[in-house]
Amino acid sequence: MIVSHDHSGPTLYVSDLDGTLLGEDSLLSAVTVATLNRVIGELGGLFTVATARTPATVVPLMQEVHARLPFIVIGGSAMWNPVTMSYEHTRGIDDMTVNAVADVFERHDAHPFIYRRHGKGLLHTHHYGPLSLQEERFIAARQHLPLKKFFLDDCNYRHNDDEALLIFSMNRYAVLKAIAADLQASVPTCSVMLYHDIFDESEGYLEIFTAGTSKAGAIRELAREVGAGRIVVFGDNRNDIAMMQAADHSVAVGNAFDEVKAVASEVIGPNTADSVARWIEQELVVNGK
Repeated sequence: MIVSHDHSGPTLYVSDLDGTLLGEDSLLSAVTVATLNRVIGELGGLFTVATARTPATVVPLMQEVHARLPFIVIGGSAMWNPVTMSYEHTRGIDDMTVNAVADVFERHDAHPFIYRRHGKGLLHTHHYGPLSLQEERFIAARQHLPLKKFFLDDCNYRHNDDEALLIFSMNRYAVLKAIAADLQASVPTCSVMLYHDIFDESEGYLEIFTAGTSKAGAIRELAREVGAGRIVVFGDNRNDIAMMQAADHSVAVGNAFDEVKAVASEVIGPNTADSVARWIEQELVVNGK
């Protein structure tokens, strides 16, 4: 639990995207967009998102929202300024850690993606080795996004002058669980986040950052910057639990995993009912937070 030093300060509202703010179609509904714009504009609310996604997909999703605050992206390893369209407060992975993580993946006959910040606003994603069908679909859906470029069959994917922000893999959850255990035992300079796919629990995602990186830490940093006296977060998946535990008030959507609901301060309607945006609007109107 955060101990706020100035409870008279404004509330910072932070929402996860997938399964929380986004609907069944993985998009923001027109109702959510309109409600958030009222929250930010007319009601003066401090709102942002915290997500594992990169700006390459966050920016198109949020393009109709009149965002003023930085987005917390790539699991907390960076913030994205939607006004200047550039990265801020990045937390890079050093070369020794990149090599150590790559060695672990090779021991498990797996091949991760390495995400590197290129310049102020671009992300270069490097990969070497065979691609699964799941990975091919992942790349195809993002191949032409303006803020991300893929470098496949890159035999020098470990070595680059650009800052590494994330090492990422998608696979069967059981495969990733074994890799995560190996990383936690052998690479103390990294943070590991393993979670299930929200649509298929047999599939999973593994994210590796520099040690100490988290959405919770980035939220605390942003709260200090904006002078927030209270933090409210919204989530649905297991990788949201840490940031929910670090908030003054945490809200799980109705479709959240049971473990997430168990740690939440309250449970509201599902992501398909514009529940997050409506909750924030209601609190600002009724309580004048």
